[in-house]
Amino acid sequence: MIRPATATDWPSIWPIIEDVVTAQETMPYDPALSPDAARRSWLLPAPARTVVFAEGDSVLGTANMYANRPGPGSHIASGSLMVAASARGRGVGRALTTDMIAWARSAGFAAIQFNAVVDTNTAAVKLYESLGFTTLGVAPGAFRHPSHGDVGLRIMWLDLR
Repeated sequence: MIRPATATDWPSIWPIIEDVVTAQETMPYDPALSPDAARRSWLLPAPARTVVFAEGDSVLGTANMYANRPGPGSHIASGSLMVAASARGRGVGRALTTDMIAWARSAGFAAIQFNAVVDTNTAAVKLYESLGFTTLGVAPGAFRHPSHGDVGLRIMWLDLR
């Protein structure tokens, strides 16, 4: 169900990204993000990795993963994942996160750091915590949620050593 994303997957990936980004509830991306800019920032070249969760011809979710920082920070992985609204609650996010953890371990990363998990995204927080992530801290009011106002952004960490 999870496989590497290809350029031909982009027409199925973009609607997921567009939906998540324009909702402005769970990801700190510019809601005016263009398809071209999104493609450049999502379909990353190796050694980064971008995957899709697919059922037949339907892409239900996508994730990208990469070194969190260059140079002295390159031993820590990071990434982002998005799930189609119609597939939420069906284990797609768990499968993508589990795949990311396996990739990071096999690539020799020491940990995974999620830099900006929206505090009100309780489904993501609960999922990540169930997989062993801890919250290192919360930047209070760092995310402008459309209905909750300014909410925190969590830095979440999973030690892989």
